[in-house]
Parts: sequence; C-alpha cells; structure tokens
Amino acid sequence: MSMQNDHRSSTRRPSQAPFSTTEARGKVIDQDGREIPQGPFQGTGSFQGTGNVRGFQFDFTTANPFGNLTREQRVARLEAIAKLLDIAFIVPGTNIRYGIDGIIGLIPVVGDIIATGLSLWLVREARALGAPWHVTARMLGNVAVQGTIGAVPVAGDAFDVLYRANMRNARILRRWLDTQPH
Repeated sequence: MSMQNDHRSSTRRPSQAPFSTTEARGKVIDQDGREIPQGPFQGTGSFQGTGNVRGFQFDFTTANPFGNLTREQRVARLEAIAKLLDIAFIVPGTNIRYGIDGIIGLIPVVGDIIATGLSLWLVREARALGAPWHVTARMLGNVAVQGTIGAVPVAGDAFDVLYRANMRNARILRRWLDTQPH
C-alpha cells in the first residue's frame, strides 16, 4: 500500500470563519439550563471594568477588598495585623512571643524587605486614619530601626522578635486616637 502526499493541503490557507466568535459560541447557559443574558464581559473581547450578574454589581476599577469599614474597625484590623506580625506565637517552654514578621525575617534579604513592607503598610493605614505627621514620623522611625537592625543576619532576627515595631506603632496610634474627639 502506498501513501500519496496531498500537496494541496500545504498551499491552502487556513479558513477564516465568516462569523464572529460570539455568534459561533451561541447562547450562554448556566448549569440549570437558563440562558444568561449578554453582559459587558461576554462577547466583547475586552475588559470593561464593571459587570452586573443577577442584580449583583461588580466594579473592578475601584474595588476595595476591605470594604467600607468604620474608623474603629480599621483600628481594630490594624491592631490585629500588628499582633499577627509581632506576637502571634509563643516559643514552647518560654514566655517569648514572636510573629510572622520574625519568621519572614529569617529569609535573607527578601524576608526583611517583605517584613518592612508590611510594617510600612501599617503606617500608611495610620496616615489614612488621619494620624498627623509627628505620629507617623515616630512610627516610621520604629520601622526604620527594625528594618535596619533586622537586616543583620542572626542578631537582627532576635532583635526583630524583641523590638516589636508593629506593636509599638499600634500603641502610638491608639494613644493618639484616644486623645481625639470622636
């Protein structure tokens, strides 16, 4: 049996469909068999930024994953993150507390950069809460001390665990907030 080569297939251009991909796809049906109406994400080929699915509005251009929190909720979140970063765990058999910051700091160079970034985020949140420049300057000083000394290989990691810049910053912010009228 001999095989023949069909040379026509090598010279033939790929066919172009005379219809768009939206028309080729047809209706979009959910798992219950109901047709889903065309929205801004379907069939446009580009990202529009907003969408509406069964009455629930999505706005991806200004989305805030933390939602609209009250001032007290934001402070509570900030304090909870500070505790997670600095005093979330206890060394077994001792009273020495450490947090995620101490663990991340064990990774050379990158860990200290990440830990400092998390601490700076807390300062940014304090500024968003309306903390004045002298409060944020003290907070930035704590972050700078921890970031600088924490970069020293073994002794810096021990300093990070004991200095607890995030807890200090949370206390500074709380003291300032307590002096403010509600």
